[in-house]
Amino acid sequence: MKKHSYVGVLSAVLAASMALTGCAGNSNSSGGSNASGGQSQPAPGNSGGGTTEGGLIKIATQSPLSGSNSAIGDAIKTGAGYALEQRKEEFKALGFDLQLFPQDDQGDPKIGVSNAEMLISDPDVYGVVGHYNTGVAIPSSVKYEEGKLVMVSPANTGVKLTEEGKKTVHRICARDDAQGPKAALYAKNTLGVKTAYIIHDKTAYGQGLSDQVKMQFEKDGVQILGFEGITQGEKDYSAVLNQVTVKNPDIIFFGGLYPEGGILIKQAREKGFKGYFMGGDGLDSSDMIKIAGDAVEGVVFTSVAGDVTQTEEGKKWAEEYKKATNKPLETYSVYGFDSMNVILNGVLEAAKANGGKKPTREQVLDAVHKTKDFQGQFTKVTFDEKGDNTNADVFIYKFDKDKSIFVGKAE
Repeated sequence: MKKHSYVGVLSAVLAASMALTGCAGNSNSSGGSNASGGQSQPAPGNSGGGTTEGGLIKIATQSPLSGSNSAIGDAIKTGAGYALEQRKEEFKALGFDLQLFPQDDQGDPKIGVSNAEMLISDPDVYGVVGHYNTGVAIPSSVKYEEGKLVMVSPANTGVKLTEEGKKTVHRICARDDAQGPKAALYAKNTLGVKTAYIIHDKTAYGQGLSDQVKMQFEKDGVQILGFEGITQGEKDYSAVLNQVTVKNPDIIFFGGLYPEGGILIKQAREKGFKGYFMGGDGLDSSDMIKIAGDAVEGVVFTSVAGDVTQTEEGKKWAEEYKKATNKPLETYSVYGFDSMNVILNGVLEAAKANGGKKPTREQVLDAVHKTKDFQGQFTKVTFDEKGDNTNADVFIYKFDKDKSIFVGKAE
């Protein structure tokens, strides 16, 4: 896998610094009150000091680990956990006990907020990799801001997330106002569509992406034959699809996630729809194939996550990942991996600035916010003032019968 050049030098600096300071005690609190009354647990065998004098550092993940979005939610957690496991010994050598602290937000804003409240109350939690759903990330970020707990998202594309002025919020992926227009341009210029019917799932992500696609279609003269919302979790979308078949557009664009997207294309084909079916990164899951069956063939989607296996180094990383985790490689696996490494880099930079001692949350937040030209396994990361990655791109994929195929970068 890719080795980061800063690791050796920084490790040496921190080790020397800690030798001078004696590595005493658990040092600084992390900026959140311990109102949870024991959420933070000492490392096993370390209740009396042990070998991790610098203290416990937990990095959380927040993603749906149960429910209809769990395939991608688990990929984010697994990718982040894989990164953390690779760095445990590095942190141990510096006196820190590094632990993964995964949380299941179930794709539910209320649960995401409840989890966020618990995380900010635990002084040993120093960062969050998450979320998957923008509608969960936005309200949860209010709590992270209160607790000065840095968040780095591998997947949230909603424009509003980084437009509210929260310093704690960051993402390594592109936004909907990049993804939506590029999807529409690809549909018009490459697929040659002249008419479109847009369906969304009424969520912050789905409707936000659809609004961006609609605006670009209208700008380019593609006729919009319908713009309708559906309800997540339903199993029969005949009402809206009957309208689609009557109007017979060149393309259905769906702003939403793969559980509903898979049902929509399956039922659309059953009703005789012959045109293109396209969506955003919400369709980016191997479970799309299981849900849609043969109807998945030809479905096009944009993604804010690229294909790590397009390079020899990436292929090697992917094989090592699958062997180590015993989990399938999803597109967001490597984005979870890179998001975790961005946070861990911030923790190391903050500890260095703090004389080798356990930093405060504010110090970690400041270090992550200043991330510049950090080369992850797949993407390079530089955060602007809003917390958006200036190097983020949009990519095009197409499903065949049993897998998604990388088409290229969207221009």
